Amino acid sequence: MFPMLIEFLNSSQQTLRAARYIGQGFMITLSHANRLPVTIQYPYEKLITSERFRGRIHFEFDKCIACEVCVRVCPIDLPVVDWKLESDIRKKRLLNYSIDFGICIFCGNCVEYCPTNCLSMTEEYELSTYDRHELNYNQIALGRLPVSIIDDYTIRTISSNSPQIKNV
Repeated sequence: MFPMLIEFLNSSQQTLRAARYIGQGFMITLSHANRLPVTIQYPYEKLITSERFRGRIHFEFDKCIACEVCVRVCPIDLPVVDWKLESDIRKKRLLNYSIDFGICIFCGNCVEYCPTNCLSMTEEYELSTYDRHELNYNQIALGRLPVSIIDDYTIRTISSNSPQIKNV
């Protein structure tokens, strides 16, 4: 009779332990159900980028001396610099400057090593297109400054350390 009673007590303890684990799991599920949504409604809400964010490159044509340092330090030789040597003044004249952002890895070497600071990183991260050839920016497209997210009144900005945004 004792072995049967001991087996009954063991099975009841296992049943209680299983019920406790199921209850703990259910409480975790309920705590997740009460959270605020993490999803950002993208076109209407945008995250403010961090201070050192490496977005699209901005180019100032007037400052460039066509030294091609940016091409030499680029790991994939990306910037295309076309220049012509002005023999009468013995200087290079910049004709064309372009970067293909479909290939760019946004390492920032070109910006860091530019001796005249004609290149800079912007906060623009919206570079998606339907045609990859539209990502090849020439000096005119590179010279345009992006619209700041903070200045656009139609967009609600969300800082990355906001309590409603959590890294999942």
